[in-house]
Amino acid sequence: MTEGITSAVEAEAAASADESLVARLEQEGDIAADYLEGLLDIADLDGDIDMDVEGDRALVSIVGDGNDRALHRLVGQDGEVLEALQELTRLAVHRETGERSRLMLDIAGFRARKRSELATLGAQAAEQVKSSGEQVKLRPMTPFERKVVHDAVAAAGLRSESEGEEPQRCVVVLPA
Repeated sequence: MTEGITSAVEAEAAASADESLVARLEQEGDIAADYLEGLLDIADLDGDIDMDVEGDRALVSIVGDGNDRALHRLVGQDGEVLEALQELTRLAVHRETGERSRLMLDIAGFRARKRSELATLGAQAAEQVKSSGEQVKLRPMTPFERKVVHDAVAAAGLRSESEGEEPQRCVVVLPA
């Protein structure tokens, strides 16, 4: 009988912890949205802010009205400006909450497109390794890019690891 009570108490505690995490991530999203709205106002750019929670991180996106050309300046060459804005947004959240944020920022769908391309790259590299039996070393990538590739390789049933030093760190796909 005690086991049933213990399981119920543990389940209730886990549900409460999940609700607490979601509430904290939603708060991070709200703080980030306020910060980014201020930035858009200063830059005199139009854009809507979308917020979501995925797993253990807040996702914040700036989306345009179809003419995202102006927003692409906030992405920069190969996402460099986007990365900097993400770090500034994380700092704004940290300043308000006192907690480190893992918030992910997307602008004009850049990261979503990049994620799709990288997942395809990871799957193709995994297929190449499966057919050749030889490891494949990919080009240097950012931590975000490497994570997407690692996930795609794992989904294909293989292992991968990162090697090298930033900014030349890359993914190596290993045979089974």
